[in-house]
Amino acid sequence: MTPPLHALSNWSPEAVVFDCDGTLMDTERHWQEARGRAFREFGLLPPPGFAERAKGVHYVDCGRLMAEEANKPELAANLTSALLGHFLSLVAEEPLTMPGASEFVRLLSGRLPLAVASNCPLEVVEESLDRAGLRRHFRHIVVPTAPPGEQAAPEPEPVPVAGGERGEAVRPKPWPDVYATAARLCGVLPAAALAVEDSLTGVESAWRAGLRVLGVGPLPDGGNTEHADAWVTALNCEEVMGRARGWPHTSSLGEERDHDGPLSG
Repeated sequence: MTPPLHALSNWSPEAVVFDCDGTLMDTERHWQEARGRAFREFGLLPPPGFAERAKGVHYVDCGRLMAEEANKPELAANLTSALLGHFLSLVAEEPLTMPGASEFVRLLSGRLPLAVASNCPLEVVEESLDRAGLRRHFRHIVVPTAPPGEQAAPEPEPVPVAGGERGEAVRPKPWPDVYATAARLCGVLPAAALAVEDSLTGVESAWRAGLRVLGVGPLPDGGNTEHADAWVTALNCEEVMGRARGWPHTSSLGEERDHDGPLSG
């Protein structure tokens, strides 16, 4: 059982790292529609429960999973390309923020270092945040620097990593790389940073990197949320906003703006 927000009552973050899809931007429905369109484009039907299994998964892995579950492994590359193309069209037509996301980000902006750690392509994250008027609030955006490929199973314990130097691969969630890198770029230890996430894949990534985790949105069906320190239905609930108003200003601690731009793939 996930503890309520008071589990974070005696702790204040020195930086906050946000997921993008489903946390800041209301794009999960776009991904779901894009998956449906990609399946239909190749005359396939989405397997039962696929939407929940695909939530938070890197789009390259998602395309591969679509092909595998449709028993068409030879279509993995085509489905991946179609998925991304449909998603980009949908998000350009209708960029919307999640409830309370804009207010929460603006409340923290200038007080704490803020970053985004996403499995989405950099151009998708930047375009979405820019169209929503939020891009300027984030000092860093961290995305995977290479397609995920075949990966080993996640380690069972949090494993902080120092990835993210130029030329060093940053693996997608549920690997810890994007969150560990974001904390480092913000100039804080992972244990001093708060991750804000809506998916079990993202929660696993942040937990493994050593961050505290605030889950937001509907609780995943049948999912194990024990790695989230707390879970709330939306960022605009008064308990969250009230707690954030009391967090000390730390934006000047050990962090400079990244003049080279966000870490990208």
